[in-house]
Amino acid sequence: MSELDEAYQRVRLSGPERGGWLSNHAPMAIEALARHGHGEAVHRWLDGYADRLEERPRGIEPIAADEWRDPLGDPVRTGDWLDYFDREVADEPWRQVLARWWPRLLPGIAAGATHGVIRVGHAVRALLEQETAPRIGELGQGLAYWAARWQPLAPPGAGRYLATDPRTALDAVPRIPDQRFGIRARLAQLADLPRWPAAAGAVPHGGERVGDTAADEDAVPARLAGIVHAAVLRHGTHGYANPVMLVHAATAPNAVLRTLPAIPRVLWAASLAAAWAATAAVTASYAPATGRSAPPTAPDVDPAEAMQHAVDSTGPHAIKFADTALDAYAITSDTTLLAASIHASEQTGRW
Repeated sequence: MSELDEAYQRVRLSGPERGGWLSNHAPMAIEALARHGHGEAVHRWLDGYADRLEERPRGIEPIAADEWRDPLGDPVRTGDWLDYFDREVADEPWRQVLARWWPRLLPGIAAGATHGVIRVGHAVRALLEQETAPRIGELGQGLAYWAARWQPLAPPGAGRYLATDPRTALDAVPRIPDQRFGIRARLAQLADLPRWPAAAGAVPHGGERVGDTAADEDAVPARLAGIVHAAVLRHGTHGYANPVMLVHAATAPNAVLRTLPAIPRVLWAASLAAAWAATAAVTASYAPATGRSAPPTAPDVDPAEAMQHAVDSTGPHAIKFADTALDAYAITSDTTLLAASIHASEQTGRW
């Protein structure tokens, strides 16, 4: 059994949250560590994270297959959702479960400060590498967490928008007026932000007008990759205000990107739109209006060094952000991504 599967079994009985709201980052961080050749560090990392784990919540009442809508987004039913998805992934192939639930959960992409979709993305990547019982079980837990914390964003605009490249689109995202409180209070302000519908509805592309539901399926992976690239770089210049939370502007769309190979292509356009809305929402909620100079790029820096910085920090957000930055670097060979990753590891620390 691999280190990752052993680690999944260790956290199997832990809940998806601690302290009533904070996400359990262990399943996501250990998958990233294993993915990037740090399997030997997985159990040591878990030992250091053990005091942040809480027991899996118990269910209240079983959720019937045809009565899933009412408990959707009810964190009190987290134990019921965990039990429900244990049954789902035990009774059907995991791809069928994912294909059925992805469109149901996607409108609530803000769930758990986007940790629902991020956790699912890590689980899917692990399954695409190898199908094992612990990995299938982890997918079920990720889907359950997403369902329990399901939270829709203020709706983006409908119609056609002048499409822009992702960096310019992020520049155009407005800021909520009050960035002092938690994410639920911040996201609630989007509905009253006049420029939000246009900013969230204009999926970045370039060169032509594109409707929010008319994305070319063949172009979706590249467009998502462009959003991830831009969000990683923006963390380097704007992460100083809230480095931990702004990480999710990059890791959320990357979770969607790594899930694409496992879901029907008919769902790709909606996935792109939801991923961009999530990136825009996190940016509106946590990015300061003014950026700083980008972190300096060392000419000899390499991906392994960037990941090692994150591992040494022991912080789950640093590890997940480095994982995303390395994904983007593999596509673009842009070393400024590695500099942003190292800088983020220094900013986020053990968080």
